[in-house]
Amino acid sequence: MKSAGWPESKFASLKKDYAMQSHTAHVDGIDMRWEETGSGDPLILLHGIPTCPALWRDVGPLIEGRRVLAWEMPGYGASIPEGKDRDISIATQADYLVAWMRNQGIERAILAAHDLGGGVAQIAAVRHPEMVSGLLLTNAISYDSWPVPLIGAVAKPGSIAKHAPDGSFHQLLKLMFSQGHETDAAAEAAYDAHVPHYDRHGEAEAFVRQAQSLNVEDTKAIADQLPTLGIPARIVWGDADEFQKIAYAGRLAADLGAPLRRIEGGLHFTPEDHPRIIAEEINALIRTVDAA
Repeated sequence: MKSAGWPESKFASLKKDYAMQSHTAHVDGIDMRWEETGSGDPLILLHGIPTCPALWRDVGPLIEGRRVLAWEMPGYGASIPEGKDRDISIATQADYLVAWMRNQGIERAILAAHDLGGGVAQIAAVRHPEMVSGLLLTNAISYDSWPVPLIGAVAKPGSIAKHAPDGSFHQLLKLMFSQGHETDAAAEAAYDAHVPHYDRHGEAEAFVRQAQSLNVEDTKAIADQLPTLGIPARIVWGDADEFQKIAYAGRLAADLGAPLRRIEGGLHFTPEDHPRIIAEEINALIRTVDAA
């Protein structure tokens, strides 16, 4: 299935026919949530900050012949309450992901990941290579590429986000989406998809908790093991991203032995700005995995 040249009517029909459905399972004391569509071997989609599985809403319907599961990190999205008084670092999120996979009887899956989810995917693959059949990373954290200055500022004690006057927290999220999307319409759609979860579950306090959980040592600790993975991988990157620079994409491609597809002028939130390109690359990875 190639997305290039599809009429908008066909794209809209696919989204309608293959809408993702919400699921929850109790895993090791945590209510874990995910969105799911399709059937076949599993493909797991991982989001970042300040997003949730809705990040993949336009990608999921375009995936060929796979059971598509967009997993939600505890402490994010509708699962923000599960992050209270719990470790939600990236390294621990990788443990949560593996526990959830085992709970669902998923022995092996392709992981496709964005932003913080990319760090989760890398750590899970290094720790449990037998459970990861393929890896796609798009504008993902890696090495020492993170936290970005804006998130680092939020994490500081007494940060403006935690004690923000009415309205300023929302302005901060609007700024993030504006800087990370290529059009105002895409930024507004992302805001509408992700911010209501903060509104329902603590607003700035929840965002600060997420930011304060981040530790760059989590990805630095496994960086030297990436070249040993030996699994099919692909990298696709918005090359004008100011949050996760294109140089890191090249480094990941070299370490993983993966092709790099640059999205010229692309910014950070590629699954929302370029769902068809992301789906094309995931489908290409699926074909590689299936042929292996």
